[in-house]
Amino acid sequence: MTIPEAVLLDVGGVFLLPEHQRILGALDRAGCTTDADLLDGAHYRGASRLTTDLDVEGDWSGSWQAYLDRYVEECGVAQEDRTEVHRHLDSEFADAGLWLRVIPGCRQGIRALADTGVRLGVVSNADGLIGERLRVLEILQVGPGIGVEVECVIDSGEVGVMKPDRRIFTIALDALDIAAENAWYVGDMPGIDVVGARRAGLRPVLMDPLGLHHDADYDRVDSLTDLAHRIEGGPSSR
Repeated sequence: MTIPEAVLLDVGGVFLLPEHQRILGALDRAGCTTDADLLDGAHYRGASRLTTDLDVEGDWSGSWQAYLDRYVEECGVAQEDRTEVHRHLDSEFADAGLWLRVIPGCRQGIRALADTGVRLGVVSNADGLIGERLRVLEILQVGPGIGVEVECVIDSGEVGVMKPDRRIFTIALDALDIAAENAWYVGDMPGIDVVGARRAGLRPVLMDPLGLHHDADYDRVDSLTDLAHRIEGGPSSR
């Protein structure tokens, strides 16, 4: 296996997930409840609906609705309550600030990746503030700081282009001054992250902690630590 010169990373599903209390509050306003332990899994199962054969750019709203429908289903909401739940929940997902739950183990994972010697950067569909959120959460930052140092944070809200458009990846590659074939991209939504990385010539790696994509034709890992082990040539769960 060729070791990458650089690894570019998504944020949602890799470092951050929807904040539990806001999700539970939306469900409560809709007259429903769920177990908070279901929420993280609901995200990854929702993400699995965005398959590589979807035209996410051609039907963004429909693709995102597929994610939200599966998310609500995985929360255990009864069919007759789902319209009301969507009324409250969809507005929460419209706010990028919802994504503030730090995924357990991700800080250790990004440090393990840095210790392999690969160069690191971030490419995220966000609101222009994701770099600051990651810095405040002490996960990573451009330049020295408490978190892991990365070379770039490319936020769609700043650069004006979103995944799966290949141009957002090209911006990151230019920032690192490396060729696409020397970089991997780690994300959690096949129709956005795998498709976008392939378009730009990067090797896609899907974050798949629940093992939902066994038949996929792309690489999968269950954590950043798993990815670091793979780069080092050690044991991997995939």
